[in-house]
Amino acid sequence: MSTGLVKSAIQHHNQEQLEYYDNKIKKTMLPVESFYINRHIAEILKVANLSRNDQILDVGCGMGKFTFPLLKKGYQITGLDLSPFLLQQLLRHNDNRFPIKLICSDILDIPYEYNEKFDKVIGFFALHHFHHLHSYFQVMARILKPGGEIIFLEPNAYNPLYYVQILLSPTMSWKGDKGVFDMKRKKFEEAAQFASLHGLEIHKYGFFPPFVVNTKAGRMLEKVVEGMRIFKFFSAFQIIKLKKPLV
Repeated sequence: MSTGLVKSAIQHHNQEQLEYYDNKIKKTMLPVESFYINRHIAEILKVANLSRNDQILDVGCGMGKFTFPLLKKGYQITGLDLSPFLLQQLLRHNDNRFPIKLICSDILDIPYEYNEKFDKVIGFFALHHFHHLHSYFQVMARILKPGGEIIFLEPNAYNPLYYVQILLSPTMSWKGDKGVFDMKRKKFEEAAQFASLHGLEIHKYGFFPPFVVNTKAGRMLEKVVEGMRIFKFFSAFQIIKLKKPLV
């Protein structure tokens, strides 16, 4: 496929994503505190080894659902999102509480002034909305400092409950969420090789959606299930980590 065709396909995909998210406030995207959110933040921090001196880009930050918990912990965050509507909602919820820089752009179009600017590029349930992982990984490698890392929290493609959720949930659609199917090791390895990234790590955990784990009984049940190695392959969530070489 030529570069022109790839770019055209990405532009079409981005327009679909804008239509999917713009001018709608999805309750599942609201920045509210819960056990579910805190668990994801805790798991990311285990894997990412973030420093409060790091310059961190949060890709697909949306309304700040996962951004605000990191800001509260004192991390230096720059938020990037394709949707101006979602970034406006983030600013409204922030209400000048935390210092944050925002970039309204597809990461493919991020200006060259950000080359080797960031120590970490992170994202929460954003990667599966990207159209062409190879191109996106390549740009993320460009804006990372040497030795910098990419860390994304994503759905596990092998968990069948996601496809049931896409089918039944009024806030989800196959058009907007079909990228879940591509969240597999082979896809990550191919894109990483294209972008000269290395050291792929995948950490899986969790099983249940928010309405379950936000209850005491749900948390207890999830802990029991997580203790059964047979279910590890089908965990609901996975953290993908890649590194840019020092030279």
